[in-house]
Amino acid sequence: MVDHTTSFLVDSFFNFLSIERNLSDNTLSAYSRDINRFLDFIETKKIKADEVKASTILEYLGYLREKSISVRSSSRNLSALKTFYKFLARENFIENNPTLNIDTPKIFKKLPSYLTRDEVESLLAAPDTETPIGIRDKAILELFYATGVRVTEIVTLKTGSINYNAGFINVFGKGSKERIVPLNRSCLHWLEEYQKDARGSMINDNRTDAGFLFVNARGSGSLSRVGVWKMIKKYTLIAGIMKNVSPHTLRHSFATHLLENDADLRSVQIMLGHSDISTTQIYTHVSNERMKRVYRQFHPRAD
Repeated sequence: MVDHTTSFLVDSFFNFLSIERNLSDNTLSAYSRDINRFLDFIETKKIKADEVKASTILEYLGYLREKSISVRSSSRNLSALKTFYKFLARENFIENNPTLNIDTPKIFKKLPSYLTRDEVESLLAAPDTETPIGIRDKAILELFYATGVRVTEIVTLKTGSINYNAGFINVFGKGSKERIVPLNRSCLHWLEEYQKDARGSMINDNRTDAGFLFVNARGSGSLSRVGVWKMIKKYTLIAGIMKNVSPHTLRHSFATHLLENDADLRSVQIMLGHSDISTTQIYTHVSNERMKRVYRQFHPRAD
């Protein structure tokens, strides 16, 4: 087997992630942090990347525990190493995958926080729709709840992303994967109100308009992620909601309310843009009360 330097192996791996798997810059950065942390560790042991054994991986996990790295972060680190060494084995850079029989640390999955339907209605009613910014904010809140989109997906939407006639939106999610999500009538109404009237009045210089759907208050460019967070915090206070509400809270509310109304998990997975249905399964906690009601109603010995 040809002896390759660690830098060659790492470069080959990241070329694979970037070109073949087409991962986003944020995901590539996360992989880079995790892989480089491991490389720093094995360098102190004078071990090359292609000399690593299962015992090295286990020692590294122990090292992370000593450094008080959380179970979630350790699990993510190991996942990155599993992907790295699976690639090296597949490309015949190494003979044996040292991570093959190492289990991922168990993570207690925190149930997602979500709003009740009344809280959602209060939040959606909070913006002042007599102003262009209020119309913009109303459209954004409606879009969050109507589609379950991520905040990054919101701020990168273009003006041509919405098909008003067919009633759907084109969303580019993680890894630039495109998905189509239906829109309800209320959301379509406020998006149209914003795009036809409010957006044009907010742009102060057409030369700066790069075609992003949601522009900032200065009208100089796309609304930022931080801007969306601040906007949601503002309307949470106005609506009198005593919860820590974030863009992801609205995403969770979207999924939760669909499942409460008997939507199938696969459809919710597609609309959320989850590549793995196991990610969507965290929302099944919302079905528990409904299942209990059905059980009490129909099981002959429920009483």
